[in-house]
Amino acid sequence: MAVPTTNTSLGGIQTEFGGSPPISISEYYSGGPLVPASAPAPNGPIPASGQISIGQFRGAVKAEFVAATGGTITTSGDYKIHTFNGPGTFTVTNAGNAGGSNAVGYEVVAGGGGAATKRGGGGGAGGYREATTGGYTASPLATPTLTPVSVTSYPITVGGGGSCQLGADPPGSPPTPGSNSVFSTITSTGGGASGRSINPGTQVGASGGSGGGSTSRDNPAPPAPGGAGNTPPTAPPQGQPGGAAAGPGLGGSGGGGAGAAGSAGAAGPGGNGVTSNIRATPQTMAGGGGGGASGGSGGGSGGSGGGGNGGFTPGTANTGGGGGGANDGQNSSAGNGGSGRVVIRYKFQ
Repeated sequence: MAVPTTNTSLGGIQTEFGGSPPISISEYYSGGPLVPASAPAPNGPIPASGQISIGQFRGAVKAEFVAATGGTITTSGDYKIHTFNGPGTFTVTNAGNAGGSNAVGYEVVAGGGGAATKRGGGGGAGGYREATTGGYTASPLATPTLTPVSVTSYPITVGGGGSCQLGADPPGSPPTPGSNSVFSTITSTGGGASGRSINPGTQVGASGGSGGGSTSRDNPAPPAPGGAGNTPPTAPPQGQPGGAAAGPGLGGSGGGGAGAAGSAGAAGPGGNGVTSNIRATPQTMAGGGGGGASGGSGGGSGGSGGGGNGGFTPGTANTGGGGGGANDGQNSSAGNGGSGRVVIRYKFQ
């Protein structure tokens, strides 16, 4: 609704902004109990003091704000923040309007990729996507394009981390990618799994939100490339590629992170993630897993943002971090990718 642009009356103002008779125009100063300071008025700003007239309210709209339930809810200033560390439902009970808020920002992080045994590459970080509502320091990957909402329920999918390779290769099961995280029209892709050794053609890291690192071969074939990141492509990119492995018998490369590619070569570090204050405190997310070493220890470090260290260390839960690749001779059951998360932020007053 809005105050009529013609035949404007005190009654029309009361219908839009509230108040009980008997009323006077002085009750409708901007920033008072009835008219928010943000109320849009096409005929010019509604005064906060001094002279005020009915004509200044032509077309004015009472600001309404998004209201919703779901997840773990916190408040930072004029913003509500809903955090989902697992599946849930974001239920909008008031869609707001342009004078207040009618769209939401988000951080959607997918699950990180799993890693491989025997000089394994690191798993790629889960895809990272963010839209900033303002009022905080966002990551370099944030877009200003918010997601409009309506009065309905939005299912939330939080991607799990990919599993690591189990047992020697062959016949061990290969590592798997992380799972996607979804909010409304926004999908972040699970991180790519690392390559695996011995079996020809499998050393290449898999593509995903960030690419998996490749695994060192046992034969003299050329080093395998890392997996591509930002697959499928988004703008800004949701992740970076994994590194290429070193020569035969050497260590695996690092998995890609949201902010940087995985390092190539033996025991390559994982790519770093990105840092955002969307939850009112700086948190780094979506780091790539470190590559495994050719010896029994000394794998590459995981990327900042939950990437697991080389030596079959898992990615950190709810960061989308990739799993760390195994050092030579390790056939452990660690090295899984970290699960993702979904954060939704909007102005509520």
